Amino acid sequence: MLDFPGELLSYIVPFLLVLTAVVTIHELGHYWAARSFGVAIDEFSIGFGRAIARWTDKRGVEWRIGWLPLGGYVSFSGDANAASMPDQEALERFRAEVQAREGKGAERRYFHFKPVWQRAVVVAAGPFANFVLSVTIFTLLVAVFGQSVHRPQVAAVQPGSAAERAGFRPGDVITEVNGRKVDDFRDVQSTVALRAGTPITFVVRRGGREVELVGTPERVTQPNPIGGGVSEVGVLGLSSQGGGGRHRVDPFTALSIGIKQTAGVLENSLTYIGRIIQGRESGKELSGPLGIAKASGSIAEAGAQGGRTLGEKALGIGYALLTLIAILSVGIGFLNLLPIPVLDGGHLAFYAYEAVARRPLSARLQTASYRVGLALLLSLMLFVTWNDLQRLQVFQSLAGLFS
Repeated sequence: MLDFPGELLSYIVPFLLVLTAVVTIHELGHYWAARSFGVAIDEFSIGFGRAIARWTDKRGVEWRIGWLPLGGYVSFSGDANAASMPDQEALERFRAEVQAREGKGAERRYFHFKPVWQRAVVVAAGPFANFVLSVTIFTLLVAVFGQSVHRPQVAAVQPGSAAERAGFRPGDVITEVNGRKVDDFRDVQSTVALRAGTPITFVVRRGGREVELVGTPERVTQPNPIGGGVSEVGVLGLSSQGGGGRHRVDPFTALSIGIKQTAGVLENSLTYIGRIIQGRESGKELSGPLGIAKASGSIAEAGAQGGRTLGEKALGIGYALLTLIAILSVGIGFLNLLPIPVLDGGHLAFYAYEAVARRPLSARLQTASYRVGLALLLSLMLFVTWNDLQRLQVFQSLAGLFS
């Protein structure tokens, strides 16, 4: 149970560090792409609210650090439209205003008058930066600390489990899962955890020959040491031989692993959302800000526990939080690519329409779509926040304060 509010406060600092890092990199993606196309930029802010520090660079961009570290934003010149997508009539009015104020041709500096493909690149650069951040972090962690490998060899099969019914035996080496090569037992675990009640095809090496097995993970409820509360996951009933230690790798191998790990996080996200759409999952495992805050604090605490000296504890916390940043960065990048108005994916959908129709979507349709998109986003936030409150047993904690 969450010791509310005392324990919650201990998670705020790591949560703010994680969130600000991910969102700032996202906004920097937009910034660098816009700058490369000569887009006029007014402001770049790290954090929100009153500025505790600000300066202006030689390009006239004001850089500021807000007192509330909950992300950040980049502001393009003339981008006052809430949708960032003015219709044709609004564009013409804006063009006339700019030309009257700055002269003919000055409008070409502004985001809305850039070619549609350039605007699309600027918008897509935010999620792309998130994926790059994830690859970079995973690559650096492997390059510095080495690769940790858990050989996919079965050490034991739990009696009466789904694995026993599937025909697994101690000593089997799992080589393929659903047609994909595997060389780490953790890859097997992540695949199984996300597919409760769904048959999975395995290929194992047994006594010099290959054997195909089909196992259906059972859905079990178990404590979630990171997110708090309990989680429902798929389990086969296998245990491995344990870790194989860490091995140094060359930079190219580290990059390959970084890309693979980022792709794995994205694939797991797509798999889980796909199962929600198919009705195979309830969505109870989705987390919002409270869940991320809890995970941030728990991961930082776990990282500190692995060290004996202050330096080792700091190193453990850094490693753990960097891993969380990499995972969360993939999630933020993926979420923003969804074709929902108010998100980057919604802008990209509008630009696709503009590229085909040769004109922006009408103001009326834009307004309606943004209202729908905002409603969907708010509904999602309410849903994941309710999940967090239930998982962290906040209501029970509050009740205890007044009992």
